[in-house]
Amino acid sequence: MYSKDRRIVVTLDAGGINFDFSAIQGNEIIVEPITKPSNAAYLDLCMNTLVEGFSQIMAQLKEKPVAISFAFPGPADYPNGVIGGFLPNFPSFRDGVALGPFLAEKFGIPVYINNDADLFVYGEALAGALPEINARLKKAGSDKVYRNLIGFTWGTGFGFGLTVNGNMHIGDNSCCEVYCLPDKNHPDIIVEDSVSVRAIKRVYGEKSGNPDHGLEPFDIFNIAEGVKIGDREAAKAAFSELGKAAGEIIANAATLIDGIVVIGGGLTKAHKYIMPSLFHVMRSEMHTLKGETLNRLQFKVYDLDNEHEFLEFAKGDSKKIKVYGSDKTVTYDPQKRIGVTISKLGALKAVALGAYAFALHEIDGF
Repeated sequence: MYSKDRRIVVTLDAGGINFDFSAIQGNEIIVEPITKPSNAAYLDLCMNTLVEGFSQIMAQLKEKPVAISFAFPGPADYPNGVIGGFLPNFPSFRDGVALGPFLAEKFGIPVYINNDADLFVYGEALAGALPEINARLKKAGSDKVYRNLIGFTWGTGFGFGLTVNGNMHIGDNSCCEVYCLPDKNHPDIIVEDSVSVRAIKRVYGEKSGNPDHGLEPFDIFNIAEGVKIGDREAAKAAFSELGKAAGEIIANAATLIDGIVVIGGGLTKAHKYIMPSLFHVMRSEMHTLKGETLNRLQFKVYDLDNEHEFLEFAKGDSKKIKVYGSDKTVTYDPQKRIGVTISKLGALKAVALGAYAFALHEIDGF
């Protein structure tokens, strides 16, 4: 939508560990991104870091940006730019911080703040997974067009976002979350404890019998790959367990929303160990009290990153039927189907593109 727009928007991906600052023009990052520690536990230090990061990006620009637009993790009053509430990764913001108004006064331009996963899926819907899949379908000769996109991020936390017909869904309280849903296998804990960086570390420790291993997910992935010494089976199991927990939540969301699923975040680098168990859950069966068997999802689920499965997904199940009382026929496709894909943009770029589009959309008054 904004690929040829010459306006510049300064963006930020605010993670619990790092802040990544950048600037977008015409859907392209036009400066070298700047990464700074978020200092999320110390409010004054965190706010100073934000001002410094935005200032350093703006100093690289040849013209003044039209807005600041960025992502922030967790629930907040995003329309008013107020961050607060239960924020596990930003403890210093729990009592409420009017971040948007502060930055707008500091820099003299509009400031738009949204949930990071919301912006991730918005970026993927406008310039990533959704247009790519629809283009591939058209090239394969399919008339099927998907308009809804469900997005999840796997990293420090477990994020969720949704777009419907190209519009980012925020909710009446700007609080559409999945991280706090119960984990099916551990109903008394939130599912984020099973779908996050800390989940990989915890499960590897449990499976290997070494809870004090001190390893990060990248190390555990390398153990699974056999290029680092460690318990290889425990490493594989850590990622597989994440796939099971995530699969349950993704299946629930897909049941309610009926759209393509895109997944991003650092942990997707280990997708080869995660996706088999995730698909197993999404393709599993359930039973009624009468003993009838039902599919877990009322759609067929395809791995869109598998070329063979994508071709089957594009083909569908075309049939001709007669129009009642007439010799005419109509063609229809009775196969309900969705697909799951790993982000090709990467979460950081998708979030930035989503933030860019959101700011220009608001400025233009759409």
